[in-house]
Amino acid sequence: MASSRKRPGAEPEGNRAECPFTIKNVDPKDKEQKKKRRRIENGKDEDTAQRINLQMSPFAPCGKFKTHETMDLYYQVDPAKRWTDMTRYNSFVLNGIKYSSEGFIYVANDSSIERQKAVNHNEPMHPRKKSNDDWVARILEIRASDEHHVYIRVYWMYWPDELPQGTHDGRKTIQGRQHYHGMNELIASNHMDIINVMSVTSQAQVKQWYEENDEENDEEIQHALYWRQAFDVRTYQVSTVELFCSCNTPGNPDKILIECTTEVCKTWMHEQCIVDDTLKAVYKRLGTDKPHVAPVTPKKGENGDEGKRPLSHSETGVEGSAEQSIDVKSEAAPSDAVHVGTKDNVEVRQTADNENAPAAPEDSLPLRPADRPQRATSENTAATDTPSKPAGGSKSTPGRKPGRPQKKAGAEANGDGARPWEGLFEASLKTADMGPPVIEFRDLRDGVMDGEKTWTGPVKCLLCGNQVN
Repeated sequence: MASSRKRPGAEPEGNRAECPFTIKNVDPKDKEQKKKRRRIENGKDEDTAQRINLQMSPFAPCGKFKTHETMDLYYQVDPAKRWTDMTRYNSFVLNGIKYSSEGFIYVANDSSIERQKAVNHNEPMHPRKKSNDDWVARILEIRASDEHHVYIRVYWMYWPDELPQGTHDGRKTIQGRQHYHGMNELIASNHMDIINVMSVTSQAQVKQWYEENDEENDEEIQHALYWRQAFDVRTYQVSTVELFCSCNTPGNPDKILIECTTEVCKTWMHEQCIVDDTLKAVYKRLGTDKPHVAPVTPKKGENGDEGKRPLSHSETGVEGSAEQSIDVKSEAAPSDAVHVGTKDNVEVRQTADNENAPAAPEDSLPLRPADRPQRATSENTAATDTPSKPAGGSKSTPGRKPGRPQKKAGAEANGDGARPWEGLFEASLKTADMGPPVIEFRDLRDGVMDGEKTWTGPVKCLLCGNQVN
C-alpha cells in the first residue's frame, strides 16, 4: 500500500522544529512485508526493522463504507527503532495547558500563521474560511526521548473543504465541501502522522453528531465542532450519511428540516425543497400575468357570514506502557522533571518503563486525515504547511428539526435546474412555537393588478401530499 500522505510542509528552516518520523500504511498480507519480517527474525536488518502495528480506530461513524467495515489501520513508523526506543507518556503540558492521549488539538499551519502575522502587523487579511483555520487532530500516542524531542502520533480531522479530488461518496465522485456539510462540521479520518508537539496551538472540543438521536444531540453541537462522517484514506471513501426528503439527499445541520406530521409518513423534508415545490405550483397556477385572488368559502346558514378559509401561522495495537506526563510549560519544572525545548517549556516526567504497557484506551470521538504538517516551529506555536487536496436536536417547534441557526441560502439538490418563477415570485417558510408552519408568498410581477401581492399558504408533504400540522 502507498504510504500515508502527509500534509505538505515548507522547506526546513532554522526556526522550524524537526520531526524525523514518517508513517506508512501497510497491508499485513503483503508478501514483501512477510519477507522483511523473516529477515528481521533471522537477525538481519535489525536497525531498520519495520514492525507492523495496528491502530484500532477511535471513530465509529453511523454510516457505512463500501470497502472496509472499519477504519482500523495497519501501519509502520520509520525509523522504527528510534520511535520505539523513546518513552511513552499519557500526557504533556505545553505553556501551562495539559494535553492527553485521546484528546483533540489545534495544529498550526501556514495559513493560520500568516493570518496571525497579519494581525500582529496590522496588515490586511484574505477572506477567511474554515480550511484556513488551524488543523484539527486527535492524539493517539505521545513519545519523547528528552525534553527537546517530544512527538505525538495523531489522526487528522478534515475540514470538508479539504476532501481530495477523487473522493467517493456513494456512487458519486466528489471533491471539497458538499451542500450538506455544516459550517462547523469536520470529517473524521484514519490519516495518520507524527508531529512535533511544538506545532500544537491549543486544545479543541469535538463532538460526534448522531443524526438518529437528534433530540438529545442537536443542542450540544449548536456552537461546537462536530463530525458525523468519516474518510478512509486507504480507499478515498467517505461514510454514508442519512438521506432525507423527496430528493433523497442528506440534511445540512445549519438548515431547517420539516417533518411530515402524518403518522404513516413522518418524512423529513428540506426547507428549500418545500419552498421550491410551492413556488413551482404557484407559477403553474398564475404564470406571468394572472393575479392571486384569495379563495372564498361558501355562505353558511342564514346569517350570511362569508369568509376566507383561515390559514394558520403559526486506538490499541501500540506496545509499550505510557507512564506519567510530558509537561510543556514555561514555568520552572520540579526537581524530578526534565525540561523539554530550547526555552525549557516542555517538562518530561520519566517513567519506570520504557514501553511494554497497554496504551490508554481510545474514546469514541473522531480524528482527522489529509496532508498535515510535517514540521513545526520551535516557538510556542509550530509552523505546519497548508493541507494538500488528497492524501438534528430537540424539536423546539412542532414539525421542525432545528439543527442550527436557520439559513435561507439554498444549496439543496432538489430536482429541476429550471426555475421559471425566479424574479416573479418569492416564498419563505415561517414557523412558530404554536401552530403549523406556513409558506409566505410575495408577488414580484409588475403590471399585474387586482390581486394580492402577499399571502400565506399551508405546508404540504412532498411525498404523501398531506398538510403539515
